[in-house]
Amino acid sequence: MSLTLTAMSNSAVTRGQQQRSGSGQMPQPSQGPYISVITNRTTNLAIRGAMLFSVGVFLALVLNLLQVQRNVTLFPPDVISSIFSSAWWVPPCCGTASAMIGLLYPRIDSCLGEPHKFKREWSSVMRCVAVFVGINHASAKVDFANNVQLSLTLAALSVGLWWTFDRSRSGFGLGVSIALLATLATQLLVYNGVFQYTSPDFLYIRSWLPCIFFAGVITMGNIGRQLALYEYKFVQEKTHQD
Repeated sequence: MSLTLTAMSNSAVTRGQQQRSGSGQMPQPSQGPYISVITNRTTNLAIRGAMLFSVGVFLALVLNLLQVQRNVTLFPPDVISSIFSSAWWVPPCCGTASAMIGLLYPRIDSCLGEPHKFKREWSSVMRCVAVFVGINHASAKVDFANNVQLSLTLAALSVGLWWTFDRSRSGFGLGVSIALLATLATQLLVYNGVFQYTSPDFLYIRSWLPCIFFAGVITMGNIGRQLALYEYKFVQEKTHQD
């Protein structure tokens, strides 16, 4: 009889401990579909790519308009579209290149183990975009005595843009490499009669074009880095809240 009472008391104590421990535990919140979508790496990559593509298309339309209006760039009449007097293939090509550059920069930073921390705020990114637009505007509307002076001035401005808003070795190396590839691709396009430049002084193009490409790469790289940083902070905040 005593053994039976002892067993019953032990079982009662065990149930009481389980109830107390269960009441002390906070229920784990289930991860909703919104959070799972935001923290999905592939989805985040697609969102950033779409945003970078949109920025590239917009800048291509606006900046190409300056070149066409000043007769710096000449397209055949049959390929000109009504949107900002641009050839139909220019915006999607620039948008795709912008998305690739903007996604590549933070990836290279991660692979090299050198996270970019210099001037990481949106106000700095917006100033970088404004300077890039100003450099492109200068190439189309500012008159110099000769193309050599214009090219040297734009080269100094482009390097100054990198020094002011980037200062990373990876950023400079990628900027130079992509600018050279873009210049070579442009030479091939002009050579095959897709479009042409007035008064070319560097084979089939203007000598200042690599400077514009370099400044554009640095600008899109900064936008891509900032989007990646914002995404990381947003996911971290959501994770902590859960």
